[in-house]
Amino acid sequence: MTSSAFSQEITLFPEDNLRLSNLCGQFDNHLRQIEKRLKVEISNRGNHFKLCGGEDVVKPAVAVLEKLYEISANEPITPEKVHLTLQDANIDQMLAPEAEASEDAVIIKTKRGVIKGRGANQHGYLRKILSHDINFGVGPAGTGKTYLAVACAVEALQREEIRRIILVRPAVEAGEKLGFLPGDLAQKVDPYLRPLYDALYEMLGFEKVEKLIERNVIEVAPLAFMRGRTLNDSFIILDEAQNTTTEQIKMFLTRVGFGSTAVVTGDVTQIDLPNERMSGLIHVLKVLENVEGISFTFFGVRDVVRHPLVQRIVTAYEKYDQRQG
Repeated sequence: MTSSAFSQEITLFPEDNLRLSNLCGQFDNHLRQIEKRLKVEISNRGNHFKLCGGEDVVKPAVAVLEKLYEISANEPITPEKVHLTLQDANIDQMLAPEAEASEDAVIIKTKRGVIKGRGANQHGYLRKILSHDINFGVGPAGTGKTYLAVACAVEALQREEIRRIILVRPAVEAGEKLGFLPGDLAQKVDPYLRPLYDALYEMLGFEKVEKLIERNVIEVAPLAFMRGRTLNDSFIILDEAQNTTTEQIKMFLTRVGFGSTAVVTGDVTQIDLPNERMSGLIHVLKVLENVEGISFTFFGVRDVVRHPLVQRIVTAYEKYDQRQG
């Protein structure tokens, strides 16, 4: 299955059959998952493990096993947990640990727990958000660009660094004509903001979020209704920015006031605008690339933290687009 030019043996302490069962999974499925992802061979007798493969992948595999065994003391190990731990031990980063160690990891604290970046790109994204007033996070689905922006907003609100969180998203299907949609303003755009709501519910709890929305501390603001406003002491998130026009994104960026932070997220491979309209996100990345005080983070397939198949799907689309190009 793999090259066994290098091997390493480790013993996990304390020896605990329940934790070992939790670590290995039913029929050793968790070990097979690690083997498949890192191209190593893993064998064990009790708490003694032997890993064989290339030196560059055995060491990350050892780190993953040790981390998962540490986690196994307090929570069940699932395939998702294995995948996310593997993401933390990205092989490319393990081959160049100096780059990762040179900068401190950013930890976001919310009432529901601690959130931190996975991999160098997410760590860099968080650092930029904390040090810049306007930030762009661009990349494929599943890279955490929106989730991490919401986490930063929640922490800033809890620390009373801002007075409100403003969620903005273009409603492409309705254009700027939202009036005919049923319900009040929040109900009109609720379907478009569901990913942002989901992240807020996870970090603050459903009841807390609903109370903050009632008090207008968390505000839903359709992009079409942002004209003429100046947003001070706010954390503003514009999601799905690839579906803005050049005029809309310029209008949005000029709403940012004193004491505010803005994060613009989008995926330039998933544009839903009519063919004749240029994406405002693509345009603004060119216009503002050399403007001081604005940060840009570009995520790739290796930053995807969802199911491993999502990474392969994104990669397949990228290769297809290159062939067509």
